[in-house]
Amino acid sequence: MPLDPFGRDQHGENARLRAAGPAVLVELPGGVVVWAITHHDTLQQLLADPRIGKNPQLWSTFTEGRLPEGWPLLNFVTVPGMVTADGEEHRRLRGLVTQAFTPRRIAELRPAVEARAAALLDRVALLEGDFDLRAHFAYPLPMQVIGELLGLPARQQDELHELSNTLVSSSATPAAAVAAQQGLFALLASVVAAKRAEPGDDLTTDLIAARAADDRLTEQELVGTLLLMLVAGHETTLNLITNAVRALLAHPEQLRLVLDGRQPWSAVVEETLRYDSPVGQFPLRYATEDIEVGGVLIRRGEALLASYGAAGRDEEHYPDADRFDITRHARHLSLGHGPHFCLGSGLARLEAEIALSGLFGRFPGLTAADGPAPEPIGSVISNSVRTLPVRVG
Repeated sequence: MPLDPFGRDQHGENARLRAAGPAVLVELPGGVVVWAITHHDTLQQLLADPRIGKNPQLWSTFTEGRLPEGWPLLNFVTVPGMVTADGEEHRRLRGLVTQAFTPRRIAELRPAVEARAAALLDRVALLEGDFDLRAHFAYPLPMQVIGELLGLPARQQDELHELSNTLVSSSATPAAAVAAQQGLFALLASVVAAKRAEPGDDLTTDLIAARAADDRLTEQELVGTLLLMLVAGHETTLNLITNAVRALLAHPEQLRLVLDGRQPWSAVVEETLRYDSPVGQFPLRYATEDIEVGGVLIRRGEALLASYGAAGRDEEHYPDADRFDITRHARHLSLGHGPHFCLGSGLARLEAEIALSGLFGRFPGLTAADGPAPEPIGSVISNSVRTLPVRVG
């Protein structure tokens, strides 16, 4: 089953994938064939299965040189860092940044995130007429937060965002994909050079110090880790906030539950993660031996997609799964499971809760603007819309 590289109907596509079985052969852009794991229970099992790895050297298509030149998803396979490491290597790389995302450190960030959200809403209040909530609020909040955490210069953050957008776009041309990867690595390498010359109170400086202390991090791993933190630290939360606002505006009875205090904002965040996962399909994992899944055989050296969007609406796990219902309080897999569970999940949840409570606390009459439905992001990875026009009621 070919996946639409433009992601024009991800939920419809996911329904067809689920109907085909818990493990389905799909074609990614460039004719690359992998297994999509579409059912909740199967995905949860495989995400924690020691027979599934993340090192691209486990993938026969990669090691045999059968990937097309300029493949738009290549960076997800080859970027040096924790996202492509297993076992002790993964624990080493993850351990270097874990301290920045402990529950205590996340809680300490709350006042700063609240202040940034309030300042952005002050600027939104000055806008006249309809405005794009994604561009004016959902994007700058997580970008500013991760930018400060990593010590990224404010003048470079928009450029870094545009390049990371291209990086997660499965519809990018080969030339654009290569240029985005090179541009991101060059910009982040310049950040590292600047921090070496003038250290700061940020995670980049801490990672440089760890490398200088006992060579625990290669230069490529350092830049690769920054790339992962940048993309995961704002793209996912940007989509989460956008998708949550879309869902609430389309379901005013659910919005009323939180505005009246009958449900917490955390319930909106968790249901949005399940119902409209900010990550549709996440590449890639690899079978280290033959594995039977749902009556089909995944052979050693074959690749798997974590189909978070499909698993979130699995009727076998969630009754009435296509209904947005913040009272269900159901667990989900949209932030991962097992050794590669999202390190920044606490920060993403904190930012989304603050963003939503601040937005609707300031503008309880917010509505969707008139006009055609927003266009989806051109990606099988990201799941959201390019713009979200809204109106202050």
